Amino acid sequence: MKKPPITIKDIARALSISPSTVSRALKNHSDISQDTKDVVNQYAKEHNYKPNTLALSLRMSKNNTIGVIVPEIVHYFFSSILSGIEQVADAEGYNVILCQSDENYEKEVRNTRALVATRVSGVLASLAKHTTNYDHFQEIIDSDIPLVFFDRICIGINTDRVVVDDYAGAFAAVEYLIQSGCKRIAFFSSPPQLEISKNRKNGYLDALRKYGLKVDESLIRICDTREEAIIITPEILDQPDRPDGFFAINDHCAAGILYACKLANLRVPEDVSIMGFSDGELAKACDPMLSTVEQHGYEMGKYAAKLLIDKINGVTQGKYANKIVKTNLIIRGTTK
Repeated sequence: MKKPPITIKDIARALSISPSTVSRALKNHSDISQDTKDVVNQYAKEHNYKPNTLALSLRMSKNNTIGVIVPEIVHYFFSSILSGIEQVADAEGYNVILCQSDENYEKEVRNTRALVATRVSGVLASLAKHTTNYDHFQEIIDSDIPLVFFDRICIGINTDRVVVDDYAGAFAAVEYLIQSGCKRIAFFSSPPQLEISKNRKNGYLDALRKYGLKVDESLIRICDTREEAIIITPEILDQPDRPDGFFAINDHCAAGILYACKLANLRVPEDVSIMGFSDGELAKACDPMLSTVEQHGYEMGKYAAKLLIDKINGVTQGKYANKIVKTNLIIRGTTK
């Protein structure tokens, strides 16, 4: 009985490597070592591996649709990014398929595979906050589909990226708090594996160091939602030497801090100053209105869509761009 043809997954299983590594090795990808390429190609030759021409033709027959993966649609920042993406995509004759990961890794994986199966022309993606394995995004590239990350990016995959200047925005925010009189500033952050968390934390730490303020690890917490902030803030405020300032990773977290401070009968900003990050509609709905860092989500969406469409059209073939969107401080009622 004739054996079925060997597949990429069969080679991967035999050599104890990932299917995406096999695929890239067979394509002579520069990210793969020559030793790995030699082993993969030798095994493929010995076992008479033949590419699936039907699958390849299906992958190449892409349409004029762009896939977009976001962690949350209801978040003002991501909805403003989507507006920018839609504006550029529509002007260039592309439709948009929107997927929401709900901050869930497994759903994010399903999203990527659904978009590949749909044969979209390209994918724009922002990571779910607990994602630490990125093979599903490599599968997009291995399927010859251009990929651009925005905001929450993966630096381990060679592709285009669009980010805000998280470090500079955080540094400016904390510097303002210090210059307005704050001496003990707490920082509520996102999970540490996210690049935005690393960059904003570094901005926070460097601002403290510039002004000779002690870094107190007890004032740094993983907390990026309003609900978590309402629970964690009282713990911070109960310290003998409570903070006189808070820098939050986003406006939702800042709003929770503000609510908790009011419950503790603290005056904002007289007793405690609060600085957020995003400048969404929530910042203006708070009382007092939030001081925050404006991210320019609409501009980020436009840049990301333009980069992707240029990649689809071969304008930037073989080149990778890293676009940084500048931030600016918006000073309102929660700071002096």
